[in-house]
Amino acid sequence: MSEILVLVEHVDGDVKKVTLELLTLARTLGTPAAVWAGPGYSDAAKARLAEYGAEKIYVAAADEIGDYVAAPKAEVLAHLVAQRSPAAVFVAATGEGKEIAGRLAIKTDSGVISDAVGVGEGFVAEQSIFGGGVNVRSRVTKGTPIITVRPNSTAPVAAAAAGAEEKVEVALSDAARAARIVERVVQEKGARPELTEAAIVVSGGRGVGSGENFAIIEKLADALGAAVGASRAATDAGWYPHQFQVGQTGKTVSPQLYIAAGISGAIQHRAGMQTSKTIVVINKDAEAPLFEIADFGVVGDLFQVVPQLTEEIDKRK
Repeated sequence: MSEILVLVEHVDGDVKKVTLELLTLARTLGTPAAVWAGPGYSDAAKARLAEYGAEKIYVAAADEIGDYVAAPKAEVLAHLVAQRSPAAVFVAATGEGKEIAGRLAIKTDSGVISDAVGVGEGFVAEQSIFGGGVNVRSRVTKGTPIITVRPNSTAPVAAAAAGAEEKVEVALSDAARAARIVERVVQEKGARPELTEAAIVVSGGRGVGSGENFAIIEKLADALGAAVGASRAATDAGWYPHQFQVGQTGKTVSPQLYIAAGISGAIQHRAGMQTSKTIVVINKDAEAPLFEIADFGVVGDLFQVVPQLTEEIDKRK
């Protein structure tokens, strides 16, 4: 089967979950080959990638690849595309991933598809566009298909592979060194999973009423081992930090379970969560637009429903 390059997302040497998802997806269409770009590669990382199906691991571990913004990784991928002629390149649909994909498309004179929620035979990608109002299928017709895939679009499944390691050396161009990273600030992390990678997300909206009231959203999230999200109305009101906003102008999530409490369902919010596998809506307004896409809905006061739900979940632990 043809080789599919998967750019590895990693932080401090740890392989991120979205990479395991991409390797799982790549296995259904060809032979996955992981591409590690930047410092931090280790035997543990190699074992993790092989565990999830990487037949080959291309390692470009030069420190300078991590010293500059996006461009060096695009040059590593472009080098491999030229040398290996892969069937496709999969990249995580993160902010950096989309920039890398765009740069790679220019370098290889190829087409690029962004924010796919699925990829089928012939590298036909599924996308949710126009604020989640339209689902489309698209395919690259020129060059090597370069596809960025949304986190949580594929459930990661382990399938041991060889994980044969091959060193890659790329001489970076002056253009790739144009924007140097001068400082990295580590964001404080709590016990909850990262919003865009969480399997379960519990979000609160205008109906929560205040920042103090978000405590009941957090309690439900903690009972489920979930991430906490918020609507734009809630973040604009200062009730919850903006980095937790779900929607067209915030984060895009696609968890296995999305619970929306007190969120009416404006189109910009739906655009950020519509591809969730199961959607549960809690709202006292039976005409709230979000009920239109809900798999399960509860018409009721969230201040009564959410605490009862949390209590029942706690009982079953």
